[in-house]
Amino acid sequence: MTGKTSLSLCGIAVAGALALGLGSAMAEPIRIGIANFGEHPQLNTAIEGFKQALTDGGYVEGKDVVYSVSHTNFDASLVPQMIAKLQAENPKLMYTVTTPVSQIAKKALAGSGIPIVFSAVTDPVAAKLVPGWEAGDEGMTGATDLQDVAAVMEFAKKLVPDAKRFGQPYNPGEANDVAILDKVKEAAPAAGFEVVEVGVDNVNDIQQRIASLAGKADVIYTPASNLLQPAIAAVSAAARQAGIPIINSDDGAVSDGVVPASFAVNYQQVGVNAGKIALEILKGADPKTIAPINPAYEDHAPRISKKAMAAFGLEIPEEFANCDCVVD
Repeated sequence: MTGKTSLSLCGIAVAGALALGLGSAMAEPIRIGIANFGEHPQLNTAIEGFKQALTDGGYVEGKDVVYSVSHTNFDASLVPQMIAKLQAENPKLMYTVTTPVSQIAKKALAGSGIPIVFSAVTDPVAAKLVPGWEAGDEGMTGATDLQDVAAVMEFAKKLVPDAKRFGQPYNPGEANDVAILDKVKEAAPAAGFEVVEVGVDNVNDIQQRIASLAGKADVIYTPASNLLQPAIAAVSAAARQAGIPIINSDDGAVSDGVVPASFAVNYQQVGVNAGKIALEILKGADPKTIAPINPAYEDHAPRISKKAMAAFGLEIPEEFANCDCVVD
């Protein structure tokens, strides 16, 4: 074997090793950071839907993609630390769940090159996550959980036929809650409702604030609030004492017999919508070119609890007898 031949074979071997190394690198799964606000059935379901959309799009978990999931147990002061921890893992994309987490992530990741897809955000325009409903922003877009408030009111009229005053608790410090309140006020006249609002900015004030609606509201609607939903049992107990039935934005509390009824967005679909956007971005799309996705009307569904309706002293109207939406 000549020296020249030996060098050639050596070069081939090195090239082959490099190709093998590159192949291994290409086979490495991408990483997606998932920043959640806290453990809650709706939010967890949105994460499941997100993962399902990526699986359906060809990203098999453990093979093509790995997820780093973290939450702060609804403590906003810990969100910057959570985002920094996830960013340190150099994810290809970050999925942020709820408005507070998405707002903090947008500032923290500005200029990082890591695109953000949000979900469980009611009004991303009011929250300043995107400039308008027609497009995303620099490095960010996502899927909302914006409920059809007019449909909620229509359901309320059927459930409590004599109701004329629509009680609306909300957290003044949460953009989602304020956005829903604005939409409730906008939809109320056509639905024949007078809106009675009450601000709740601390879980310790729930009993007192909900009690203040006694004699002033005929039905209460509890939005997808990061303050009210984790404390929905306390909200419901106060409403029951005040003699006012609740329609919740989360059907889980109805299935548990905690509140009488819900007209809820399907959070699995919210997550799927966000996952579909993530797939576009992973294929090279610019988030700025992708408009936020809202749930369709058919992504909402009613649910009624026999147990909770009875606890509130209410009978289920006859028209719901065969709706397949009544649970024990």
